[in-house]
Amino acid sequence: MPIVKPGDKILVTGANGYIPAWVVNQLLEKGYAVRATVRSKEKGTHLEEYFKKFGDKLEITVVPDITVDGAFDEAVKGVDGIEHMASPFHNNVDDPEEFIRPAVDGTVGVLKSALKNNPNLKRIVITSSCAAVITVQAEARTFSEEDWNEASIKQTLELGRKADAMTKYRASKTLAERAAWDFWKAHKSEVNWDIAFINPPMVFGPPIQEVESPEKLNTSLKAWYDFVIGDDSKSRDVLASSNSWIDVRDLADAHVLALEKEAAGGERIIITQGPYVWQEWLDIANSVAPSVRPNGKIVKGYPELEEEKEYKIKYDNSKGKHLLGITYRSKEETTRDTLADFAKRGW
Repeated sequence: MPIVKPGDKILVTGANGYIPAWVVNQLLEKGYAVRATVRSKEKGTHLEEYFKKFGDKLEITVVPDITVDGAFDEAVKGVDGIEHMASPFHNNVDDPEEFIRPAVDGTVGVLKSALKNNPNLKRIVITSSCAAVITVQAEARTFSEEDWNEASIKQTLELGRKADAMTKYRASKTLAERAAWDFWKAHKSEVNWDIAFINPPMVFGPPIQEVESPEKLNTSLKAWYDFVIGDDSKSRDVLASSNSWIDVRDLADAHVLALEKEAAGGERIIITQGPYVWQEWLDIANSVAPSVRPNGKIVKGYPELEEEKEYKIKYDNSKGKHLLGITYRSKEETTRDTLADFAKRGW
């Protein structure tokens, strides 16, 4: 039996973001009703327009500050499931608390509100990150759900404002996930719902959230744009650097499946298609560009790197395949669809 099923109402927090907008899309397409939280009425306008064909199946709710105690008290009432996705991710942070406080307080706040205000809730799926899994190191390694990024917490505590932005971000995601697990374990005997965590790496693919220019893209997709289209000054070493990825549409599917599949309850699930080096994306983009972006510039980079690439950051994605039954788009499909979207926007 599915935990939730089409026709149920699902709360999606931070719904105007890159990943959440796709989760809203997949839920509505499958027949769910969605209550979507945004920080202001204006930030919900694009969602209302984009999803207008679904009529009253989409409800917009304003939650101005997710760090305020009780911020989600009203939003959680009457829903069958929750997709908690609101958390900051950008590079212009000075004080680590600008990441940590909203990540931790927002995540635990949703759980507190659910505990107080929704006895009939069935499941909460929380977006964490491979940032909470990986330990940055020089040696190649495959990480799994058993791994935790304690190093970024230690570095952030030691360096404070002097820690780099990604270290602060990774610390925030690790602390938020730890806090949520601790809260649920402390209160699980009091509730009928359980939790599941989805941990993605870099996320690519076409955007459907409101975005006026490449400069306004979210951090991961902006990086893809810069590497593939916008910046031909990257060094050979940078283009040879490795990470792992997932298509945003597959990630959205995983979020919905994690709500539905009973076996996902109480699990931490890495969702990734696999590893890459940046040069691969350039090579693929140059191969597909003539059909989807005939007059647009694509960075060439160093195609010879294909012969010497090394995947240094890999994740075991077997749990996602086993528990959720998910299949993944290829680099080629993601590249083609993303370039076509950018071309349609005149980028």
